[in-house]
Amino acid sequence: MPQLQRAEQVQPKVIDLPQGGIPSFAVAFGAGGARGLAHIHIIETLDELGIRPVAIAGSSIGAIMAAGMAAGMSGEAIRDHALATVGNKSAVVSRLWGLRPQTVRDAVAKGVRIGQFNLERILKAFLPAELPDYFEDLSIPLKIIATDYYGQSELIVEEGALFPALAASAAIPAVFMPVRLNGRVMIDGGIINPVPYEPLMNLADIVIGIDVIGAPEGDGMHIPNRMESIFGSGQLMMQTAISLKLKLQPPHIFLRPSVGRTGVMDFLKAKEVLAMSATVKDELKFEIDRQIELKLKS
Repeated sequence: MPQLQRAEQVQPKVIDLPQGGIPSFAVAFGAGGARGLAHIHIIETLDELGIRPVAIAGSSIGAIMAAGMAAGMSGEAIRDHALATVGNKSAVVSRLWGLRPQTVRDAVAKGVRIGQFNLERILKAFLPAELPDYFEDLSIPLKIIATDYYGQSELIVEEGALFPALAASAAIPAVFMPVRLNGRVMIDGGIINPVPYEPLMNLADIVIGIDVIGAPEGDGMHIPNRMESIFGSGQLMMQTAISLKLKLQPPHIFLRPSVGRTGVMDFLKAKEVLAMSATVKDELKFEIDRQIELKLKS
């Protein structure tokens, strides 16, 4: 996979703009399961630079990270919450235990089957209390991307109940059950739009797209097992879609944090994901610096 220039090779400098001269920003957080924990670096960097996006979009895990930022949470707060919940084995077990059927009747009625987990219930158990119930209560406009399974199309949700939209966007096939939204059956937004920057292109001077899909990695000889094949082929299809999107209309800044061979559900590797993707902070600072220079010259 082509890699962007690493910003650690060129240190960005600070540009002093006249008051009111700072361009507006919008950010699109991409899909990628546990690899999406790398988005935390993007939020932290924008916090450090004092940049508040005028709009945010997200698919799948990107929608969840975007919702945290849109709710007014800092990158540091999102990091702390992630490490204390999905990055903590005892916390994961405890919260999932709280979602168990309370009676034998419930167990028989609802059942527990692989690929049929109710994601909305899981999200409410794991996501921070700062997230409101409705889009209208967010502090930054948010666009959540879901895939209309039978309509074979993208759905952009930006009003109404927040958690059903998040669940629809993050409903990874074969892991979570599809979500019914507005009478339609929805699955993972990353299937239709892995890095949803297009809805933001006319809303800000500088649009940032973050790709955490990753790609199958190995020595070229290992035969992938069944699950590796399923998720790896998904990565290949989504990267193909991203390549086409970039040819048609790229965002002003497009970054691919290093996510290695992290699996889509490897949330317990949160610390490792954050460590391996940390260089994206300098890359983002460099690219923002470059884009501001271009805006000043234009």
